[in-house]
This record gives sequence, C-alpha cells and structure tokens, in this order.
Amino acid sequence: MIRILLATTAAALAASPAPASKKPCRDAQGRVVECPKPKASPSSRCKDERGRFVKCGTPGARPATNS
Repeated sequence: MIRILLATTAAALAASPAPASKKPCRDAQGRVVECPKPKASPSSRCKDERGRFVKCGTPGARPATNS
C-alpha cells in the first residue's frame, strides 16, 4: 500500500510543471521587455580607517561595502 502511494506521489510530482523562477517583465501593452535591475540600497553602516564599524556621523567614516 505504501509503495503504491509513493509511486503515485512520485508520478504526480514528475508530471507537474516546474515553477518558473522569474516571470518575464511586460510593458503597458503586454509585450515582454527587459526587466529593470534592482537598485542597490545605500549602506546604513559605516567603517572607520581601521575597518571597524562606527556611526556614520563620525569623522573619517565611510560607507561599508557589501563584500
């Protein structure tokens, strides 16, 4: 009984279409266009000359990179 249930489940999963990771972007007329790139948000953290995290108002502080 369990084998039949597992076989049926496996067959149903194999037959179903894979979900699309991204939908194509469309304009007002419905045509497919290139999707806009997401804008990088400004960093809310800053580092000093030594590389330590500090408040962004501190003298010598610069925005921290996300790498």
